[in-house]
Amino acid sequence: MLLASIPNPLFDLAGLTCGHLLVPFLTFFIPTLIGKAINKVSLQAVFVIMVFNTETLKTVLAFLESWFPMLKDFMEEKFDNVRKQFHRVPGAAYQVPPKHILSRVWDVILIVMILYFVISIVNSRAQEYLVRSQNKLANDKKSR
Repeated sequence: MLLASIPNPLFDLAGLTCGHLLVPFLTFFIPTLIGKAINKVSLQAVFVIMVFNTETLKTVLAFLESWFPMLKDFMEEKFDNVRKQFHRVPGAAYQVPPKHILSRVWDVILIVMILYFVISIVNSRAQEYLVRSQNKLANDKKSR
């Protein structure tokens, strides 16, 4: 349930794996629904309110400064970067930041894993069809 709260491609693969391993639907779906619909939405709402509401952000930064003085400047810079990312000059073109090489490698790994999963499903279905066909053929021979 906790892992369903964050956007996590590994969790998506976990869902695919649960389906492949025939985990009961409700066993997987109910914790996923709670994690995505309650936890994730609440965390996102708090983050957006915190970043875009100046008073709330000042309160959070004051709290950070009182408990973790070394984090205050770092977090203030990160929050400013997020705010600037979403507040651009009207009419200015949006520039997509370049992807890091590790991000590209991770994308390739995920694509390979998903392709392997799809191939394994097709293979499994083909084997089931072959067994059904052979059983039907054997039953037809016995009935003659």
